Amino acid sequence: MTNTLHRFGTAKSFSDDIIVFALPALGKCGQGETLPVLRRFLELAIEYKAINIGDARKGGALRSTRYKNVFAHWFRRNKPDFSNVLKTMTKATTMSAVFDNLPAAQAFVKRVREEDLGISVNISSSIENALACCRSAGVNRHSLSYSLGFEGLGDNVPNKHAIMLSTMCGHGMIAHSLAKKMIDFVKEGRRSPSEAAASLQRFCSCGIFNTSRACRIFEDARLGVTEEFSKRRQCCGNNCPDCPFKQSRPA
Repeated sequence: MTNTLHRFGTAKSFSDDIIVFALPALGKCGQGETLPVLRRFLELAIEYKAINIGDARKGGALRSTRYKNVFAHWFRRNKPDFSNVLKTMTKATTMSAVFDNLPAAQAFVKRVREEDLGISVNISSSIENALACCRSAGVNRHSLSYSLGFEGLGDNVPNKHAIMLSTMCGHGMIAHSLAKKMIDFVKEGRRSPSEAAASLQRFCSCGIFNTSRACRIFEDARLGVTEEFSKRRQCCGNNCPDCPFKQSRPA
């Protein structure tokens, strides 16, 4: 079971959201030997163009800072620092890699299997994406955990986009009100979708925030789209495997 299963949205909303975890054994057994293996896992993720990697103890590729001033929101560096994640690894814990397209995730999972790292690997996405990754790596699915969703929240719940954004941190570190504020900023033209996504990503303490999905959600909120694909008029450009706009997809 992983807290990423509580991400809010329809199955189609996870077409560009594939998270691959590496989980070491619990307790003292093998902890010393596992850290280099986990570092190799993250190095492979960078090689296969993961959009975010994370250390469950230290955070993701874009982190918050204690040094700030009144201009920090406008001039803060928003480029993910993957090398800092590798540099600050001190103890074996759960590591994550986030991909925004299925082919890259499939190639990564296949490479992890070929290198036989000897660690448990967990894929969190739509069932279709997870099975596709398993097939590409030539392995059978071991088990499946499925979230039944949020009781009492329908598809037309107010601020659905804010819920989709805030639940992209499995530890609940992205406040619902902050997500709503960023949506308002995007609608008012005070932030671009990428800038708003970077602001939220800093609060995710485990490094599983997907900025590509967040940008799409911000754009949908700005345009007033309430259904993931049925009311979209053009491709989002994220190479989603079940995109209904394949014929008009930008080159």
